[in-house]
Amino acid sequence: MISRLIDRIVDTGAPIVVGLDPKLSFVPDSIKKDCFEEKGENLEGAAEAFWRFNKEIVDNIYDIVPAVKPQIAMYEELGIPGLIAFKKTVDYCREKGLIVIGDIKRGDIGSTSESYAVGHLGSVKIGDKTFRGFEEDFATVNPYLGSDGVKPFINVCNREDKGIFVLVKTSNPSSGEFQDRLIDGRPLYEWVGEEVEKWGLDSMDGSYSNVGAVVGATYPEMGKTLRKIMPHAYILVPGYGAQGGKGKDLVNFFNEDGLGAIVNSSRGIIAAWQNENYKEFADGRVGEAARAAVLDMKEDISSALAK
Repeated sequence: MISRLIDRIVDTGAPIVVGLDPKLSFVPDSIKKDCFEEKGENLEGAAEAFWRFNKEIVDNIYDIVPAVKPQIAMYEELGIPGLIAFKKTVDYCREKGLIVIGDIKRGDIGSTSESYAVGHLGSVKIGDKTFRGFEEDFATVNPYLGSDGVKPFINVCNREDKGIFVLVKTSNPSSGEFQDRLIDGRPLYEWVGEEVEKWGLDSMDGSYSNVGAVVGATYPEMGKTLRKIMPHAYILVPGYGAQGGKGKDLVNFFNEDGLGAIVNSSRGIIAAWQNENYKEFADGRVGEAARAAVLDMKEDISSALAK
């Protein structure tokens, strides 16, 4: 699966993943009005608003980015209607040729972890037929329950040609409370990075592994260290844009071949129509604003990598 993502990155020239993390405050009043009139001012109406909002964005960016990353928590907030909107979003993005990274951050043990992996990346047999659940291409995984929480995902990845991104050093300010703790003189995130590299050797797909890592753009020096520790792992880099990361912070996450990392932006793209920098789209043209923001992000990253 990682080879498919790399092919899309090369084709678009954009090591960018767009986070489809909708909030009602991001959705223009015109979309909400139509959805509430049709479905009611309730969970169903809000979920429909999320779906239409996502669709407009995807229709405007699918040809210039390789991947999207819907964060399932935003949809779970709306219960079953929200999960239906999540599934519709995943299916539509795949129809448009996008790689879908399910930002689910699952981490459990044994059969529970296996069920999470099957539900999001795999298939289940019922009677004589095989069915797929959410059917993302990648999923994010929390490793802090240990290898027995991660290996069921790797097994499903190998069986289904899918991939995962394991949380190693996250972009949030309090991540250091645990991830930076020293163990035998080294921070915990380095130990986790070493395990990611080892796990990945059992799931190679060309020069890179289907077992990637999440490392925040807000910690570029740590990214430099982890890039060396995990030479075969693709790095998913959150924290660009709204969380403070800029193109110049990303250089060390990439390998010399210009590959090795994909950078996420969520609010900076999907809520760009509310940003003063894109005020020409302030009338609610969310898709056009998102496209402009992606192109600006692409230029920022390209310029930084060219130096």
